[in-house]
Amino acid sequence: MKVVISAGGTGGHIYPALAIINKIKEKEPNSKFLYIGTHNRMEKDIIPKYGIPYESIEIYGFNRKKLYKNFGVASKLLKSYKKCKKLIKEFDPDVVIGVGGYVTFPVIYAANKLGYPTFIHEQNSVAGKSNLILSSKVTKIGVSLPASINDFPKDKVVFTGNPCGEDAIKKQAVSKVSYGLTENKKLVLIVMGSLGSSKVNEYLVKVMNLFNGKDYEVMFVTGKDYYEEVKNKKFPSNVFVKPYIEGLTGLMKKTDLMVSRAGASTLSEIIALKVPSILIPSPYVTNNHQYKNALDLINRKACVLLEEKDLKGDILVRKIDEVLSDKNKISEMKKGLETLYIKDSAEKIYQIIKEISGEKNGNN
Repeated sequence: MKVVISAGGTGGHIYPALAIINKIKEKEPNSKFLYIGTHNRMEKDIIPKYGIPYESIEIYGFNRKKLYKNFGVASKLLKSYKKCKKLIKEFDPDVVIGVGGYVTFPVIYAANKLGYPTFIHEQNSVAGKSNLILSSKVTKIGVSLPASINDFPKDKVVFTGNPCGEDAIKKQAVSKVSYGLTENKKLVLIVMGSLGSSKVNEYLVKVMNLFNGKDYEVMFVTGKDYYEEVKNKKFPSNVFVKPYIEGLTGLMKKTDLMVSRAGASTLSEIIALKVPSILIPSPYVTNNHQYKNALDLINRKACVLLEEKDLKGDILVRKIDEVLSDKNKISEMKKGLETLYIKDSAEKIYQIIKEISGEKNGNN
């Protein structure tokens, strides 16, 4: 199979794209890929490391506050569309896939104009603008969470779940000892994304001493941007600090309670691994979609929700203590997560892609 795939801007788009690529490679080892991403976002560094051919386009999201800045954005969009059209014609794929981020718009639009079958995947409970606009053009649409099903045409949308969940299941559990942790103690894993969150980290640093004397251990993953500010601070002996953990799902398999944002990929891993969690949605994302992502779990009693504006005093430590000491609460969360888990999500997406890949209409 020959596949053009595009996703960009955040790990929440990029890692599901990689999970789809991994599944296609597993099924069809001789498959060829072309990844189209931005020239200046994180996918340009991540994707080439996996040996996947990468082409960049210069494109920017529309500025909703300073509309006059969008003249340049429109010009870049047109130029990107023309480049995508050329790249797709030359590569001549069986299918073109978009996994979110504004970079996918010219890719999928060009593929549609050329007559190639297309598939897009929405990770969040609130559909992204690019996916909403493209939904009338594409062949099929996959969604991660039930809340976004109604955003798309009924005859095209499929509840696939998030393919990152299937990847998480396959990962080997790591030894806690390799991180300096104690194997037989409960673990609280605190992660605010790969880069971290300045406001939440500031709060966490202030309350870390409250974990002193607790009968559990805390792994505080600061994010790469904030580690230098935190690494030399003195914390209790049961608190461990890391800037970033490669293959985090391996440690999640040994985690008793996770404190995290509510990004789509993280939630897919929490759901797949049935990790009880306290979610602190980022209030800075488009359409407040992390809060809405978390509501899918809240409605099934599958997590505890704590808004960033409420992070005061010892509230987080109290919430952690309450959850860890309540076996019924833990059990209820795991049962709720089980109802959200879509088994073999990447497999479902592969089958959809395989089904539509022979539908070139000959306009290219």
